Amino acid sequence: MTLTPNETTVPLLPCASGEETTAFYKSLGFAVTYEQYRPYLYLVFELSGFALHYGKAPKGIDPADEDAGGCLVMVDDVAAYHAAFTAAMRAAHGKVLATGLPRLTRYRPGASRFTLMDPNGNSIVFIQRDEPMELEYGGDKTLPPLQRALDNARIYREFKNDDKAAFRVVTSALRRHGDAAPVDRALAYATLVELALALGEPERIPGLKADLAAVLPELSEGDRKRVADEARLAEDLETWTGDA
Repeated sequence: MTLTPNETTVPLLPCASGEETTAFYKSLGFAVTYEQYRPYLYLVFELSGFALHYGKAPKGIDPADEDAGGCLVMVDDVAAYHAAFTAAMRAAHGKVLATGLPRLTRYRPGASRFTLMDPNGNSIVFIQRDEPMELEYGGDKTLPPLQRALDNARIYREFKNDDKAAFRVVTSALRRHGDAAPVDRALAYATLVELALALGEPERIPGLKADLAAVLPELSEGDRKRVADEARLAEDLETWTGDA
């Protein structure tokens, strides 16, 4: 017997709340192509060329743990999907759902993925189709220590959705390598401002901005532009999370 290489896989995700899940996907522009709540739960949501199927969640799953299940969606233009979900959330809720459940993680220019967390604690990860296949762990050992920490923070932030770990890594590196190149210290402070915003800890920001301002006089014009570009991402994040 010869297998024909035309298989299709369909994710079947656990659903703790059918009505809430249906309302969520409808608000994002998904079509509900199958909807059954009794005698058993089965839901299908479709958008563009892919579908997500949901069945009853096993006992003991707590959506708040955010580890119910997951699905990878490979797309040609990941930024376009993020923009579409952002617009849909603003239209439905007046703001982007950036914290709690459900939520949409932020997207930084040039990143290759973002995550949509559904109301059940499932992670729907949208990935640029041409993202490198090689595993990337960050922390390139050829980089100076503070640059290496920033590289590690990028992995925590963009691949693991762990802003707390990213903040810790950069803060610790700044403490240990206060003699790093001025541009690296400035980039670290700008990164921490954005992470503090993402973590909902605005009280940290004035001190971080003061530290950043103290380093700026030491920078060349080219380095100032690099730092300004990084700092602008914090402004973009503040705008993105704000009310419509």
